[in-house]
Formats: sequence, structure tokens, C-alpha cells
Amino acid sequence: MTTDTAAAPETHAFEADVSKLLHMMVHSVYSDRDVFLRELISNAADACEKLRYEAIATPSLLGDDPQPRISIILDADQGRLTIEDNGIGMTAADMGETLGTIARSGTKAFMERLAAEAGKEGSQLIGQFGVGFYSAFMVANQVEVFSRRAGTEAAASWTSDGLGTYTIAAVDLSDAPARGTRVVMHLMDDAKSYAERFTVERIVKAQSGHVPVPITLFEKPDADGVDIADGAALWLKPRSEISEEDYADFYRSVAGQYDQPAHTIHYRAEGRYEYSVLTFIPETKPFDLFDPDRKGHIKLYVRRVFITDEAQILPRYLRFVRGLVDSSDLPLNMSREMIQDSPVLAAIQKGVTGRLLTELQKLSDGDAEAYIRIWENFGSVLKEGLYEDFERRETLLGLARFKSTTSQNGWRSLKDYVADLKDNQTAIYYATGSDLDRLATSPQIEGFRARGIEVLLLPDQVDNFWTTVGVDYEGKPFKSVTQGGADLSLIPLAEGIEKPTQPETEAVDSFLTFARETLAGAVSDVRASERLTTSAVCLVAPESGMDRQLEKLLASAGQLPQAALPVLEINSGHELIQALAAADDADGLKSDLAHLLLDQARIADGEQPTDARAFTERLDRLMRRSVS
Repeated sequence: MTTDTAAAPETHAFEADVSKLLHMMVHSVYSDRDVFLRELISNAADACEKLRYEAIATPSLLGDDPQPRISIILDADQGRLTIEDNGIGMTAADMGETLGTIARSGTKAFMERLAAEAGKEGSQLIGQFGVGFYSAFMVANQVEVFSRRAGTEAAASWTSDGLGTYTIAAVDLSDAPARGTRVVMHLMDDAKSYAERFTVERIVKAQSGHVPVPITLFEKPDADGVDIADGAALWLKPRSEISEEDYADFYRSVAGQYDQPAHTIHYRAEGRYEYSVLTFIPETKPFDLFDPDRKGHIKLYVRRVFITDEAQILPRYLRFVRGLVDSSDLPLNMSREMIQDSPVLAAIQKGVTGRLLTELQKLSDGDAEAYIRIWENFGSVLKEGLYEDFERRETLLGLARFKSTTSQNGWRSLKDYVADLKDNQTAIYYATGSDLDRLATSPQIEGFRARGIEVLLLPDQVDNFWTTVGVDYEGKPFKSVTQGGADLSLIPLAEGIEKPTQPETEAVDSFLTFARETLAGAVSDVRASERLTTSAVCLVAPESGMDRQLEKLLASAGQLPQAALPVLEINSGHELIQALAAADDADGLKSDLAHLLLDQARIADGEQPTDARAFTERLDRLMRRSVS
């Protein structure tokens, strides 16, 4: 039986993003083109898994060919490489939708990185990101796709040279697989080795040996096939039978990345519910780590049948974890939407999340260096859980690591911090910002340094949020060094640091009153500081006000209509302040100096003077006085 081939072939232009991607791939030289084979085999395996899922409801889709398979056919004489599967297949409409557009999350970020790396020798970006079907154009100057969707009586072809257009046409059923998809690559002259058995077998065993679908290699179109991958589910095998290379191979296949796993977690849960878990923490940051959608990357299987990769198995703060969960208890005939609301899945989510955090804790105790490498990549994401996951906050606080005023080059745990608390210290002090070096030298921490009090330095945006939700550790609350009074009087100065000379109280009090009146409307108060030891001034938030760094962040995002007025703290023992207190206000000098002190404090905080013109005029008057 044949299809109705009366309809003329249709030629279409690729979407702009596809054209740009193809152009970069065709006109750039990359050190590892082998990855195209992994990508196409992964697509074929996904198609077989989708058919297995669809066949749960409609067994007739399998017909008389129930076993999934992937075939690789070589034709060295013609310079062709073919990959064929008996999976779900595509209609002509599916081809236009799937092969003419890019729907993959984060593609623009990938292309930006690809463009930035173009021309660099040894670029591994294609291997890191994976580019799906389009990777075929790294090795082929023409690609033909023949497909027939399971359960339909029509077949179609898709053809392109990757230069801007593609053609879709109806074809005879005899020219397409009985079911599934056939991808035929006409290899470039410098890629003819991909039609040789040794090359293909080596790549498949290295990169795709553990896809859950058997792979058969045909050295010639009419030759007998040789099985080169058995399709056994790696996650169901005992750990003792799996090598590190096997894990790395499977990780690359399931994660779509090309680095090594930094940590592998593989176990089987038994009890009320039974399920197998194989997850990986990547060695490098995935490119979509901070994607606004923040979706997870855990595949869900039920008794080895792939169900979905959109079930939220892990909380969002563990979205960097790659891998899969295979349940023995979820029903196969439940819709994907209903699965998300299943109490069985809820129990799996809780169990897997708890186990992953426990494994991270074990790693931090047993191999601190390996754990720190993970924290450096993903700590800013894990900290999202401190305000999203109240139930596990204590565990996450135990996993957290920080830079501090006593350990800028290393990392400190809260356990370390609490063990070194000073006598009469009742809080865990921290400073938030966007630059670690600026935080370490900010005037607000001078008084803490002078007393040997450790201050956590928090440069990530997420730190502005989790610190404000009433977090405490072992009964010690977190307190910002830029908010409210410092209350350091009960903690003595460190050994060798002399107490500052006490100024003339009456003169300083008079200057504070003058500054308070002069700067009214710009600050909420002017007061003597316990924080400052070497700087003259600093700005802090009022006791009941919002932390200044969080306030800046919300204001920049347009989420804070009106910011609270800060408090200007003055180091009354500072030589400059004492001189100002003794000066008169001839020609408005003291008024200019009060405003300049406020602007000095703003600049020390990384801000600009609120009125640049007034600032320069005051500075100009001061400089003219100094030389007159």
C-alpha cells in the first residue's frame, strides 16, 4: 500500500534561530564532532520510550513489532551513515514543528556561548550542551529524514542541506520505516570515517552504551547486524557491576552534557514504596542553571517505561541534579498530569530529596575538597532552599559554606562559626553585597574586626532573601552588620587593639545635633557609632528597617516604591570628626562638610551621591578654601 503522493513537496525556510545555529556549526571547527552520534541515538531512544508509553493505552501501536530497537547502518562506499529506530515516528506536520524550529529551553544562551567560543581551538561547547538533531550538520552536507508515525497510514520525508531551507514531502510507505524514523546523513569529505565500523562502534560504546534501547550495527546496508549495546537498564544493576566509566557514559547520555559527574548517587529504596534512583551532580555548571523557569532534569520511569521528564521529583533548589527515578508502584495507565498529584510520587519526592541531602552531608564530612567543588558551583542555588524549604532548612544550613572576615580564601561552616563565638556574642553576623572584596573592606565591619568577631560575607543575590526570613542556627539568629545598632559594648576589643581616645563629648554632641538638622530629609538619624574604628562615617539601616542591600536590590527591580531613610553613623573618635566638631560654620563650611560626609558614606557603600552637581559644588568650595 502506498500513500497519496499527489501533494507537491513543500520547501520552508528555517526559523531565524535554527539558521543561526546551523551557520555557526557548519562554519566553525570543533574538536569533538563525535557528539552528533550520541545526540541522534538519544533522540532515537526517546522516540522508542515515547512509543512504549503511548502503547500502554493503545497496545495496537506496537503491531507485530513490540521490541524497541535502534539500528545504525554504514555505507562506506556511498559515504552515508543511517540511524533508524522503531519508535513513535513523525507525521509531516510533526517534522515541520520538530525539525524546523528550536524549542529546547536555553537555546539562546547556548548560541550566545557558541558564538563567543567560535574559532577557538578545542571548543567543547557542542559536547557540553548537546544540540539534538541539528548536530548532524557538523558531519553531513545533506540530511534526509524518513518517518512514519505509529498508528498512521502515511509516511513523509524531510530533506535539507542545512543552508537555510528544508523540504517536506509525502513518500511511499516502502521508502520509510514500517514505524519510526530513519535519519540518513550524506557525510562531508572530512567526515567519511563516520561510515566505518571501528569509529562508530567506539563512539557508541563510549557515549551511548547504556541507553535503555538495544543498538545494532550493520556494517553494510545488506549485512547481518551486530549488537553493540544491549539496552539493559543501568540503574537496575548492582553498583558492584558498574564501573566509573559506565556511570560517566550514562551521565552524559541522560544529562545531555559532556563533562564528568562530580558525584554519583545510586540506590534502590525498599519499603512501603519501591523505586530505583540514579542521579548525578555535574562537574560544571549547566548552562540553564539560572533559567527563569528553573525546571528540574530528573526523568521519571515506571517499571522501565519512560513516563516524563517534567515531573518535579526534586525541589527547585536541586535543579542542577541530573538523572532518573524508576518507580515500581506508580500506575502505568495514569496520565502525566495526574502523576504529579499522586501520593506515591509525593512520597518518592520526599524520599529522594532527603537522600540527596544526606549524601551531600556524608560527602562534606568524608571528602571536604570534593564537597567544596560542588558548593562553589551550586551553593548559590542550594541556598534558595533556605527560604523555600522550611522543613529542610536545618539540614541546608548544615550544608552551607561561607566566606568570612576570618576566612576569605577558604570556606567556613556554621558549625565552625558557632564554635568560635566570642563571649557575650548572641548573633551570627553577616554582610551582604555584590562584591566579596568590597564587603571585606566595608566600614560597617570595622568594629567587629576590632573585637575578633567573625562576619560572614555573602555576595550572592539569594543571600539578601534567606537571611530575612527569621533563620537561626543552634538558637543564634542572623543579624546584618548594616542594620540597627551594633550593640558591641559587651564584647571586649581583641588583644593588642587599643581603645579609641574618647572625644570631647559636648563638642561632638553639638556636631551630631547640627548634622542631624542639616541632613534632615536625607537621613533618618545621625548618631555616634560602635561599628567604626578607622573610617569616619558609614550608613546603616534603621533597627526596624529593611537591610540596605536588599532594599537596593528591590529598588533596582522596581519593587520598592520608596526606600527608607538610612542612619548616618559617625566615628566620634575619628580625627576628622573631632576637627569638624571644633570648627565654626563660617560661610556655610560646616554645612558643606556634613553633606560631604554623607556622600562619602554613600561612596563607601558603592553608591553615587544623590545630587552629583551639589556634590561637585561643595567639593569645589572646600578645595578653594584649602588653597586660599
